[in-house]
Amino acid sequence: MLVSPTGARLWRLRYTFAGREGMISVGSYPATSLKEARERRDVAPKQIEAGLNPSSIRAEARQQREVTFEAIAKEWLARHTFTEKTRTKAEWMINDLVVPLIGSRPINELTAPEILAVLRRIESRGRLETCHRTKWRIGQIIRYAVATGRALRDPSGDLRGALKPPKTTNRAAITTPRRFGELLLAIDGYKGQGGTWAALRLAPLLFVRPGELRAAEWKEFVLEGESPTWRIPAERMKMKEEHLVPLSRQAVVVLHELQAFTGRGA
Repeated sequence: MLVSPTGARLWRLRYTFAGREGMISVGSYPATSLKEARERRDVAPKQIEAGLNPSSIRAEARQQREVTFEAIAKEWLARHTFTEKTRTKAEWMINDLVVPLIGSRPINELTAPEILAVLRRIESRGRLETCHRTKWRIGQIIRYAVATGRALRDPSGDLRGALKPPKTTNRAAITTPRRFGELLLAIDGYKGQGGTWAALRLAPLLFVRPGELRAAEWKEFVLEGESPTWRIPAERMKMKEEHLVPLSRQAVVVLHELQAFTGRGA
C-alpha cells in the first residue's frame, strides 16, 4: 500500500516483466477492499505467464475508454460516400440528435439504456420514423467500432421491441399478374406526348428510378451490336458507381422510335 502525502491510501502492485520492474494500480482504499485488491493482483501473474505486460494492457484499456462515440462517428462519416442530401441528413441526425447526449461517452462502454434514452427523446416528439432511423445510424457507427477493434459489441441490437413502431402509409400498388397486364395494355394505348409514351414503355423494361430515366442522354446508349447497353454514369447514381443496364430487344425498338422525336443530340 502506498500512502500519499495527502493521506490517500493506494493499492500498488510491483511486478517484473522481461527483466524489468513495473508497477500498476489496483485501486484505492477503502473503495477497493483488501480482498478485491488481492483478486486484481492475482490477474497480473497470469498475464505475465501469457507473455503480456500488465502495464501495456492497462494502457490499451485506457486508450479504448478514451475513444468516444463522437470520434468514431466523425471517422465513420468521413469514410463513407453519400449523396449530398443523405450526408446532410446523416450529419444532422448524428450531430444534433445523438452527439449532444452520448457523444463524449467511450463507445465501448455505451449501454442499451443510454441509447434508448436518446431515442425516447425523439420518440416523445412523435417523430417515430426519425427515431428508428437514428437507432439504425447509431448501430452502424458502433458496428464500425466493433469491426475496427474499438468496441466489443453493438448494444443497439438489444432495443428490439423497445420503441414504438413507425406509422406505415400503404400506397397503391399492383400485386397481381392480371392487373399488371391491364397496366401494360393501358400504357400501349397511351396517345399523349412521344417522350412520355416512351418513358412509360421503358420503365417496366429497364427497372430504373424515374429520375435516372428522365435524365438519360443518347451518348449513354449503345443500341447496335449483340449487347445493346445503357451506361448510367456514376454521378447520377445514388451509390456513385457506374451502372450498366442491358437493353432488351423491345427496349431497343422503343429507343429507336424515340429518336424520331428527339434526334440523337438530347
